[in-house]
Amino acid sequence: MDLPIVEYREQKRPSLKAKSISDLIAASSGQEQALYVLLASTGMRVSEALALESRHFINEGRTIKVEQQVAKDCPSIVKYLKTSAAKREIDLHSDIPEFLRCYRTEKSGLLFHTARGTPRLYNNLEDRWLTPRLLQMGLEEKGMGWHSFKRFRKTWLRGTRCLEDLNNFWMAHKPQTMSELYSHLPEELELRLQESERVGFGFALPKTVVDANAPNAPKKTAPKPEVEIAA
Repeated sequence: MDLPIVEYREQKRPSLKAKSISDLIAASSGQEQALYVLLASTGMRVSEALALESRHFINEGRTIKVEQQVAKDCPSIVKYLKTSAAKREIDLHSDIPEFLRCYRTEKSGLLFHTARGTPRLYNNLEDRWLTPRLLQMGLEEKGMGWHSFKRFRKTWLRGTRCLEDLNNFWMAHKPQTMSELYSHLPEELELRLQESERVGFGFALPKTVVDANAPNAPKKTAPKPEVEIAA
């Protein structure tokens, strides 16, 4: 058929390192900061993250249900996802929901929205938020973009020897082998939560700033150690 040969080593697939993500989070605030934390700790596609509502956080915030996304060029929520494997649940290390709880306070609808309450478009946010910060840090290069967070998370999970079935489940990768097809590990919630706690997230979280006397206020959190792993 005379198709071009795909050389994966020559493809531009840059990934952010743990320190870079820590610096991005430290330099930002509000919706931007929460989005960086969410993407780096879950490996979600940005279209999925921008469609999250408070109701999608279950198990006291430890699990996220992914069932919708933001359309590419229109500020609207659509119920279809990129693949059938993308409809899933993602379990979080306990420090992540603790950090997000303050941000989620009094939010009953979308976590990320414009002043009008409409969904944010990820291409716009890349131009306004991510790219300028990467340029300032000297990290911007072709292919970086939002997907670099997903590559970081996948690298981190493999580096911490995460159970492969759960690694694929959280990352929305379809099972490939017969062993993976037979496995029912994604149905074992307690095991999933234990594994998410064990593997952690690999970057530094900023301190949570809240009124200690406020009802249901989360505890203050110390910065997490920054750990570098190979991409």
